[in-house]
Amino acid sequence: MTDPIESVRRALTDNADEKVRESGMRFFREAVDMYGVRSGVVVSIGKEVFKTSCLGYSKEEVFSLCETLWQSGKMEESFIACNWSYAVRKSYTSDDMRVFEAWVSKYVTNWASCDTLCNHTVGTLIDCYPDLLTDLKRWAHSPDRWMKRAAAVSLIIPARQGRYLNDIFDIADILLTDSDDMVQKGYGWMLKAASQAHQQEVFDYVFSNKMVMPRTALRYAIEKMPDDMRKQAMAK
Repeated sequence: MTDPIESVRRALTDNADEKVRESGMRFFREAVDMYGVRSGVVVSIGKEVFKTSCLGYSKEEVFSLCETLWQSGKMEESFIACNWSYAVRKSYTSDDMRVFEAWVSKYVTNWASCDTLCNHTVGTLIDCYPDLLTDLKRWAHSPDRWMKRAAAVSLIIPARQGRYLNDIFDIADILLTDSDDMVQKGYGWMLKAASQAHQQEVFDYVFSNKMVMPRTALRYAIEKMPDDMRKQAMAK
């Protein structure tokens, strides 16, 4: 049987492009390690290898492969780890939160890996087990910037669907005055997503906190609102 990790790495190496790598690195202030493979190609490689080499694997076996991919430090491998962990979502249990928390804590070092893992893998687990929202609130108190961002961006998809509004405000409260712009953008994005279903409630929240909310977070939160609301929120 073909080793899935070897297959992934061979395909990524074969599709690497130095121009793509140089262009991609401009999106990050942090040092990032990339092959230089376009995101659509990375997704296709992950799906193809999973289909041909991982069918029949248990969730635990897939998570073990994901751990190996995360350990490489390569961004494209982290994306495939995120996709594979999401692929076994029908087998999630609440205990998987400990696995995902460890990945954020040990391996996430940039916004792209953070958001790719949290938007789908962690967010889906939360939907399966809403009691785990208490873990996200604990993450929001972490000293680690990526753990704090993860607390917010894990709720992007359910926020768009109008769910967990009170919990979203709880997380925003915890992160409200954080000085890290990656955290500010993360919870601002969460509020923007929530505004799609709860525009007035999010506006009221932003307006009541605008004197202390960093402008970066505020701008993200109101981005989809009508002009008159945005002007009121931005007025000093």
